[in-house]
Amino acid sequence: MSIECFVTGGSGFVGQHLLARLTATGHTTWVLMRSPENIERLREQVGRLGGNPAYIHAVEGDISREGLGLSEADKQRVSSASVAFHLAAQFSWGLTMERARTINVQGALNVARLAASQRIRLLMVGGFMLQNLTHLASIGVDNERPENTDWPAVYGRVGGYEGSKLESHFAVIRYMQEAGADYTIVHPATVCGHSESGHIPEGQPLAELIRNLAHGRFKAVPGSAAHWLPLVSVDYLVTMITCVAFDPSMANRQVLALDERTPNVQGMLQQIAMTLKVKAPRRHVAIRVLRWLLTIPGLAARLAISAESLNFIQTQRFDMSQSKQLERKYQLTHPDMARMLEKTVHYVEGHLPN
Repeated sequence: MSIECFVTGGSGFVGQHLLARLTATGHTTWVLMRSPENIERLREQVGRLGGNPAYIHAVEGDISREGLGLSEADKQRVSSASVAFHLAAQFSWGLTMERARTINVQGALNVARLAASQRIRLLMVGGFMLQNLTHLASIGVDNERPENTDWPAVYGRVGGYEGSKLESHFAVIRYMQEAGADYTIVHPATVCGHSESGHIPEGQPLAELIRNLAHGRFKAVPGSAAHWLPLVSVDYLVTMITCVAFDPSMANRQVLALDERTPNVQGMLQQIAMTLKVKAPRRHVAIRVLRWLLTIPGLAARLAISAESLNFIQTQRFDMSQSKQLERKYQLTHPDMARMLEKTVHYVEGHLPN
């Protein structure tokens, strides 16, 4: 059955794959675009990823504007959607709190307001660190009463991007609950390339990690043998997103999309290095020491590492029981981790600039 959908962030990595999956299964999609004239380029890319470009249509707007800046005609078009997929966010290290809040917090609330006013289910993509309650407490987030959180202090500890993703999560939930509107949130781990094609664009954290290792910038393994950077393939992620978005029983619920078979950081670097045919680092450096080293002027740029990225390398393990129940329900399985990493490395080597 064809279901109309509204998508923000459709031009991004996960967004492109989501559009491919939605349109391949016959769902008409309205994509929010600041420059609708780029729709043909997006259609071509979605077609390369296995989607049906004929089902993709652009509406002009911007998440940072009230009402998303939609015209009355486009607002009417969007009103026919059953699900609003909110993936748009500004991702970069070093974002100011003001900039991050404008795009990632206020933008998410603008999408939530539209969804609530049109009685559309909101599917929002969060992040796996929101399921790490120990970490949230350590950086000053009050998970039980988030309105008591000193958000500027949190931004100061984790940076603009992560701070805004955390704040937007709690702000959107509060708004949707007060509006009596439906939402579902999927929290992905660090997104790996497609398990078959390896497709991953430039600028993705894992793609940058692969290039840093290829260029010999990794002199030591961040953290201890217990530290890991949880991964999830982009194809598994978009399949989970679409399953829960169309499942009435997932209203007002959250789910973690994460492959718990991800090796520790050392094991992951070894697998990547083997494919690259380079030496993997063996010595460990404590996260706190690495964080201090990155305060040395010029060192972060030379190593192409941001202190903010270290927040995602943790020892925390997660309760995957609900995710596994949904996997059984939807008949989902994670692809083989070693093969997925190998495919991603080959894609980075063959398609992204050095």
